Amino acid sequence: MKLPDVGEGVAEAELVEWLVQIGDHVTPDTAIAEVLTDKATVEVSAPVAGEVVALHGEPGDVLAVGGDLIGIETDQAGVESSTPDDGENEAGTLVAADHSNAEALTPSDPPTTDSATMPAARRSPRREGGGPIAAPAVRARAKAMGLDLATIPGSGPDGRVLHQDLDRLVNSVARVHPGAASGLVSASDEGHRIAVRGVRRKIAERLSTAWREIPHITYVEDVDVTELERLRAELNERSSDHGVRLTILPFLARAMVMALADQPELNAHYDHGAETLTTFDAVHIGVATQTDDGLRVPVVRHSEGRGIWGLATEIGRVTAAARDGSATRDELSGSTITITSLGAMGGVVTTPIINPPEVVIVGVNKIETRPAWRNGAFQPRQMMNLSSSFDHRMVDGWDAATFVQRIKRLLETPALLFITDS
Repeated sequence: MKLPDVGEGVAEAELVEWLVQIGDHVTPDTAIAEVLTDKATVEVSAPVAGEVVALHGEPGDVLAVGGDLIGIETDQAGVESSTPDDGENEAGTLVAADHSNAEALTPSDPPTTDSATMPAARRSPRREGGGPIAAPAVRARAKAMGLDLATIPGSGPDGRVLHQDLDRLVNSVARVHPGAASGLVSASDEGHRIAVRGVRRKIAERLSTAWREIPHITYVEDVDVTELERLRAELNERSSDHGVRLTILPFLARAMVMALADQPELNAHYDHGAETLTTFDAVHIGVATQTDDGLRVPVVRHSEGRGIWGLATEIGRVTAAARDGSATRDELSGSTITITSLGAMGGVVTTPIINPPEVVIVGVNKIETRPAWRNGAFQPRQMMNLSSSFDHRMVDGWDAATFVQRIKRLLETPALLFITDS
């Protein structure tokens, strides 16, 4: 069996996890492996019934689409029973669209080994009897990290512990140490070598490329959001029937849509190789979202056609899907401009990295009460900085400043967000 096409334009994928072992019997309904593209983790199923006789690759290997994936020995009955329907990929089938390991508005809490903290959609009951289920590579990695697999809730089939389950513990404040519960333990002088793979490796590659190839210019401006916060609180109090509470983000998204109408060249993709700038009428806003598996960018499509409540609802939906791992590949790709925010921990100034091939990313810093000079005196005002980065190859400093100043004016006078000719 060859590695099938796992997404448009995808030439290779990382092998995340084998879901079968040599000697296992499989059918066309059996998920045999999980592979990671640049956007999502996808389950691959067997094309025929038979016995697994060869596995080509180890978790962490990058495999070419069309290259050898697995060997299955079939009998005649198995071949006849698994004849693919018309239009089915003979190399294999993809199961259940996407299982995204899904760039949150706020940093996620440190991962724990408590299964209650794992999204329900990603937990699988562990088979009764026996020890924890995990591939040899996962067992070896857990041993090197000093982790007890029996204490780790697995998100794979039948509670199988996967590499991404170990990844959730990498950034944990407290690492699990066997026997530590009985008292204090002495820390080892030796460091822990952890292979960077999966989503974290993709993030590292993408950010390195963006920083290396794009000359960034970051423009910072403070925004008085006192009136906006007053309006937001009033709308939330009066409109509880919407089922969603307004944050600052839908107002910012609306302001960006209106500012882009004046500067459409900023709602664009730049292809350095082809030396072309493609501008878009539709505004597809990516929302950088922190998940247990790293930074994801779910997309609010056609933001230009949504009102404040529509934007709030869709932002909430796609970011929740990114966090619980249910976001599809389409929901994690195709943005034309991106918002990034760390919420209450947003700091005073940030230097966000552009999400290529886009040319603009708008960064939101925390809201805090500061003295501001108004009407001849200092007054306490709710202030927020915008730290926005631009691709300096395509965006001059003047244009960057014009864009941010337009957003500032709209947010400081929020009534303008509801007037189309403002």
